[in-house]
Amino acid sequence: MADAFSPISINGMVLENRFMRSATHDGSADGSGTVTRKSLSIYRSLGAGDIGLIVTGYAYVSVHGQALPNQYGVHTDDMIRGLRKMAEAVHEGGGRIALQIVHAGVNSPYLQGNGAVCLAPSKIEGSQFPQRELSAGEIEAVIQDFGSAAWRAREAGFDAVQLHGAHGYLLSQFLSPLANRRTDSWGGSPENRRRFHVEVIKEVRRRAGRDYPLLIKFGLMDDAPGGVSLSEGIEAAREMVEAGVDAIEVSAGVGGDYLQRTVGRKSTPENEEVYFRQRAAVLKRAVPVPVMVVGGVRSFDMAQAILDAGDADMISMSRPFIREPGLISRWAEGDRAPARCITCNQCGRLLLRGQEVLDNYCWQECRPGLA
Repeated sequence: MADAFSPISINGMVLENRFMRSATHDGSADGSGTVTRKSLSIYRSLGAGDIGLIVTGYAYVSVHGQALPNQYGVHTDDMIRGLRKMAEAVHEGGGRIALQIVHAGVNSPYLQGNGAVCLAPSKIEGSQFPQRELSAGEIEAVIQDFGSAAWRAREAGFDAVQLHGAHGYLLSQFLSPLANRRTDSWGGSPENRRRFHVEVIKEVRRRAGRDYPLLIKFGLMDDAPGGVSLSEGIEAAREMVEAGVDAIEVSAGVGGDYLQRTVGRKSTPENEEVYFRQRAAVLKRAVPVPVMVVGGVRSFDMAQAILDAGDADMISMSRPFIREPGLISRWAEGDRAPARCITCNQCGRLLLRGQEVLDNYCWQECRPGLA
């Protein structure tokens, strides 16, 4: 049991409370992936909001790993200068920040929209998207790209780095038998399918150091028939911890419609649904590192109840901080009314149209009558 405003330490990184801003793409980078003034404005607001740990929107580790337009990049040393300003913007307000790094694999609307061939663990016959299977040499190169990205995160002054191993991106694709049909040492058995995760973690440790906090956002299981089971996900998590992961944020793997849950409903005690609470609770009892749960938390009472039950060590939220970057400050000051986010998903719709998502924008964007 832990109070929501009690500190927690992750590999020497001390966080002032148990709240975390989950990685949130905002579309504010320029066309090269560089941080902009608008990016800094977003993170300066978050840094002043008393959030225990802020995780950035995902940053691509190589040009063929980009998922969306105007996504942050961490693929070259040229990105370090802008990323350093982002970290400093959060530190100015006393916050802690982790850079999330990703390779999209075949899950790249950006590359698909530009007619590029996406890289995948296996070519899936019948897919509408141009794709090809990664060679063994290319897999090794991508692993090195993750290590280089983690080194750049540390050089830029981030307090930690988080791997994106959820939502059907490349790490999820390697783990899932739905996407990984390989018969070599990178596929087939569960042990081979999670080998990519283990090697990425080892390379990050080699480049960034054992003392640098390493987190992963992990699709603990798939939500499609024939995908990764919960028990297999637990075994993968245990192996990742042995390889060097310091904390795990539980989210979705391949399949599922969690983003659409409770759309347009104000959060009340009757309808507040924490999508991955049960999965996080199982993982919490299986690994010795801190576990975060994301998805659906809208009230302080629910956050504290999860901690009281021992189902997670930290509470991670995304959309509430788009609407209200100062949410945790408000709760800390004694105003425990639920988050003002109504889960309308206008933020996602804006991004699909190629528009930016800026702090506090959604008060104007929410559907009439729901705000």
